[in-house]
Amino acid sequence: MAAERLVVVGGDATGMAAASHARRLKRPGELAITAFERGHFASYSACGIPYWVGGAVDGPDALIARTAKEHRARDIDLRLRTEVTELDLDGGRVRTRDLENGGKESWTGFDKLVLATGARPIRPPLPGIDAPGVHGVQTLDDGQALLDTLAATEGRNAVVIGAGYIGVEMAEALINRGYRVTVLEAREQPMSTLDPDMGALVHEAMCGLGIETVRGAAVTEVLTDASGRARAVTTKDAAYPADVVVLGMGVRPETTLAAAAGLPLGESGGLLTDLAMRVRGQENVWAGGDCVEVLDLVSGRERHIALGTHANKHGQVIGANVGGGYATFPGVVGTAVSKVCDLEIARTGLLERHARAAGLRFVTVTIESTSRAGYYPGARPMHVKMLAERRTGRLLGVQIVGREGAGKRVDIAAVALTAGMTVEQMTALDLGYAPPFSPVWDPVLVAARKATAAVRAAEG
Repeated sequence: MAAERLVVVGGDATGMAAASHARRLKRPGELAITAFERGHFASYSACGIPYWVGGAVDGPDALIARTAKEHRARDIDLRLRTEVTELDLDGGRVRTRDLENGGKESWTGFDKLVLATGARPIRPPLPGIDAPGVHGVQTLDDGQALLDTLAATEGRNAVVIGAGYIGVEMAEALINRGYRVTVLEAREQPMSTLDPDMGALVHEAMCGLGIETVRGAAVTEVLTDASGRARAVTTKDAAYPADVVVLGMGVRPETTLAAAAGLPLGESGGLLTDLAMRVRGQENVWAGGDCVEVLDLVSGRERHIALGTHANKHGQVIGANVGGGYATFPGVVGTAVSKVCDLEIARTGLLERHARAAGLRFVTVTIESTSRAGYYPGARPMHVKMLAERRTGRLLGVQIVGREGAGKRVDIAAVALTAGMTVEQMTALDLGYAPPFSPVWDPVLVAARKATAAVRAAEG
């Protein structure tokens, strides 16, 4: 009996985790696995790219979890620099193009298909946006291209368009490399993944770190020099010199192939799957990672959240199901943490606008505390914002902005959200305490106490 044929489209976290886990469950004689990756690298940490660019970590080898050679040694036929250009679902095959050998095209058949095509940086249709010197940063190839530009550029002016997670991380990387950095953000405040009042704290801190951060600055054009390279970025009010431009406006699901094949997409353009990560309406097609939408456990809605943590879990679930086992992915609460220099930024659950969109009534509180006991050396200020549902007191979301020791406190709230706890229940959590680590009342619990009072007052 011939082995089943598994084809994986995309060779990073989800795709190779799925292939590796399926291989552990089924031998080569039972399951033949072919994976296609259009880039030069597979199984790498995209989250580490800003720190590679900034010089904090070596790369690209240090960011690769498992090399192509190691995958092949495990009987996974991983083909780098091979782009999938078409899905023929009825015929059970994919068309590929060899990017290294003259673009030769061929078809590969499958019995089971995994789509792990990731996401692509948002690149608005502006004059000059595709000029040399303008970089999106999503893959190791992107990181290497940016480093090549930095090495070949004599000027020291950098402009980052957008102040989301990628934007602020790349701003830090460029500061660390000695660049004068300007961040242009079209919204009221940086970090649209926070509420504006918390984003204002990030803006203040970024300016204090020497990063010029311009709010309400919608980009209109990338100006180029006589050679066609980027030289400045313009808004309606000003022009900012730029020897290098980095796009930091976030990402969108890369579902071009899926859309062309008629697969179901959600509001954000991400693929829709069931709990087993199987594409809805398809018996033998799975999808995961940055190209899918996932269930938000707090709002009950589908959302696109591009994070490596989810991508790896999706791959494990898909690999188990493809390999004959059983696993599900229940959903997320939307936890993310980042930093710019020594400022830590974290959130989990819903923002105010998300809660309103879900039809929830809620209260909000914001407290200022410290990362350690106030008398202990090194105590730094920390702001915690908490959303709770009116009447029930159910925790809806938490945002944290502070220095050392602030960011990972969001995990307390992530667990509470997953468990469906109320803010009053949170006040009794038995958290670790010692003066070097927290005040007697941890800042998250202080916020929970204040939120409990706000819920009672709202219903009084």
